[in-house]
Amino acid sequence: MRLPLDVAVGGVGQLTGHFGRTLPQWRMVRDEPSADGNLPVLLVHGLADRESVCMALRRGLGGLGAGPFITVSYHAFSPDVRAAARVLGEQVELASARSAGRTVVVIGYSLGGLIARYYVQRLGGDMHVPLVITLATPHGGSAAALLAPPHPLLRQLRPGSELLTELAESTAGCRTRFVAFYSDLDEVIIPATRGRIDHPDLKACNVLVPGVGHLTLPLHQPVLDHIRSLLTAAQQTTSAAGLPHGQAPGANGQPPWHSRGSS
Repeated sequence: MRLPLDVAVGGVGQLTGHFGRTLPQWRMVRDEPSADGNLPVLLVHGLADRESVCMALRRGLGGLGAGPFITVSYHAFSPDVRAAARVLGEQVELASARSAGRTVVVIGYSLGGLIARYYVQRLGGDMHVPLVITLATPHGGSAAALLAPPHPLLRQLRPGSELLTELAESTAGCRTRFVAFYSDLDEVIIPATRGRIDHPDLKACNVLVPGVGHLTLPLHQPVLDHIRSLLTAAQQTTSAAGLPHGQAPGANGQPPWHSRGSS
């Protein structure tokens, strides 16, 4: 067992070097080139990858007519998950306002997926976000976080933390649909099943991606293909429902690798 790879990639020196500093706030970065479509998509990165994964996702999801694709960037160790979720909510509302009131899809990688879930589930974000897609996100925490430095944000990723206990509480009436991609070879989420969303009140589809590591899952072509199909369905739903919040996208077609682990 080792430090979460999200942390290890940035280096322990990065962890210890930034804790005492005044850290920058969140910001929105519209990737270029970016064609405005009829479905704003916000991309939220993980702990140490910064915008690199989001840039790769945007390239892999290009040509759909969806957009604009907007990277929501943050310093990994500035906020806790709750604070980050509040700021994400502000960015969602801003993106919606700039797109004539359209609803917004959020795609979150690793910690970014947990931030998106908290916003939607606990801060009323289901009014603006019909679909959240998470990639290698520790929805149930990770045993690996027990070995990480004792930073408040990392403590929130420990199984049974106060944050995860809050997310397990009743959330009846949440309208957002979740699709959670997780892998049986994830080096960060231990055990791998903690990458699933198992909540009786949430409309969640868990998609097992066999044999793919934590860093490569969001770049795996079958995963990108499935996300493309989800965004296409979301566009169709948005067009059919008009600008107000409608029903969550209804495409449940399973990818070719899928054989178990979904709900």
